[in-house]
Amino acid sequence: MSKDRIRVLYLDDEDNNLQAFKAGFRRNFEIYTVNNAADAFRILDEIEIHIALADQRMPKMSGVEFFERVHDKHPDVIRILITAYTNSQTIIDAVNKGRIDQYVVKPWDPNFLRNVIETFHATYLARKELKLKNEELQKTNDELNRFVYSASHDLRAPLMSILGLVELSRLDKENSDPFEYLQMIESSVLKLDSFIQNIIEYYQNARAEGLKENINFKELVDDAIAVLKNTDQTVEFEVNINDELPFQNDEFRIRVILNNLISNAIKYQKEDGTVPKVNITIRTEPKYAFLSIQDNGVGILQEHMESIFKMFFRTKSSKKSPGTGIGLYIVKEALNKIGGEIKVKSVYGEGTTFELILPNLHE
Repeated sequence: MSKDRIRVLYLDDEDNNLQAFKAGFRRNFEIYTVNNAADAFRILDEIEIHIALADQRMPKMSGVEFFERVHDKHPDVIRILITAYTNSQTIIDAVNKGRIDQYVVKPWDPNFLRNVIETFHATYLARKELKLKNEELQKTNDELNRFVYSASHDLRAPLMSILGLVELSRLDKENSDPFEYLQMIESSVLKLDSFIQNIIEYYQNARAEGLKENINFKELVDDAIAVLKNTDQTVEFEVNINDELPFQNDEFRIRVILNNLISNAIKYQKEDGTVPKVNITIRTEPKYAFLSIQDNGVGILQEHMESIFKMFFRTKSSKKSPGTGIGLYIVKEALNKIGGEIKVKSVYGEGTTFELILPNLHE
């Protein structure tokens, strides 16, 4: 089966018609011929058919009846009815019930029918693209609704906390040392800054064009650790990078991915005195780069594994951390933009490992 060729299904109870159709069009299209509806539906279920043609007069199921079911089960398929009979009721039923796209009279003219198939294949592709755009638009609209709701809360919460601490420090006249309040205010400011940074990353990832750039993984990891280690000086990092082979992809998105995953590894550590450790392993190959980011933190409950990449999802342990609920969502969206993959392994109470595969665009 070729991805580029137009795939055409023709249903007719007369083998002579099927043979003539296949002989006439096999050089132009990828042809599937069947003499009964059961086989036709089997093919439609198994293969992405672009154009379906059916004879109107068949013993067990008419062409109109066949296309009624096709419309219900496979609405994207272009439907062309072929018949030697042109009475008005057949045409009305074909349009109203079978929802056909074209009506062709037997005997068909090969050039005309070939042009019809090619024209409607373009229609098929246009409809498919429109459907994908509508799905993307619906997804964006749903995300925007969630974003506005959650952002209003997540932006206000740190601000209200700061205002509360300022007011509390004014009332606490016996405490001459404001250091404790300053620490709490700093914590709230950092939460707010983290959320704003995630908003910027989300916006840039959604709109920026993909680039093909030389990637220095050591530099990206060192930059991330230098910034994030300030949030917890006790974390021990073990970094192993083998990037001797040149690697190219989108630097901005890979930086965002690494920053968010390393940030998570630092945030979600245990509070039982265990020394927090983060292991980062990267290896480049001619076609891919393989990344692993492992921590010995709190881990993720199995019931949460399917939800961690959803926008604003927070685990039960998130209340103890400055997580925004956007980071892993941005990671997944950035990976989608550059054609990468991610897998998660986690044992609750023991730690989490994120494994990534990034395509190498270097030629």
